[in-house]
Amino acid sequence: MWYNIDFYKWAILLLPTDLRKPKMIGFIKTLISPVANLHAEFLKMRVADEFILNHNGQRCYLRKALNDVFDADLRRIRIGDGNQFERHYIYTRAEQKPVFLGKLFINDKTDYADTGIDFIVYVPDSTVKSQKIALEKWIEIFKKGTKKYKIIAI
Repeated sequence: MWYNIDFYKWAILLLPTDLRKPKMIGFIKTLISPVANLHAEFLKMRVADEFILNHNGQRCYLRKALNDVFDADLRRIRIGDGNQFERHYIYTRAEQKPVFLGKLFINDKTDYADTGIDFIVYVPDSTVKSQKIALEKWIEIFKKGTKKYKIIAI
């Protein structure tokens, strides 16, 4: 492609043939090295940006991107639906509602349908311990702005 340029070779080819001595070639390579380094950084950023552009916030693409980055060999990262529990209220006597509520389970405040999370990311325990901040960064890159998530170690 047009962006694959060997700046060292290009600079030497621009030299007149009578100036192509080892010292002059070394001097030209020294002058060109900052440009070549910038070009190498450009190519790295291009690959990273292309990876981000090829994935989006859909569940299948998010799972693929997270597995590619954090668990390429075993691909153990999964994404599930968020819990959508209904809240149970204890009423006062003035409201004249039944007092017996049955068997209740204590849930986390993020597990309820009205204020809860939209999806759960199941990640191996070793990845959560060692790379939690990077994992959150990658999820934030791909998720939609209004979606909330929770990371659970498996």
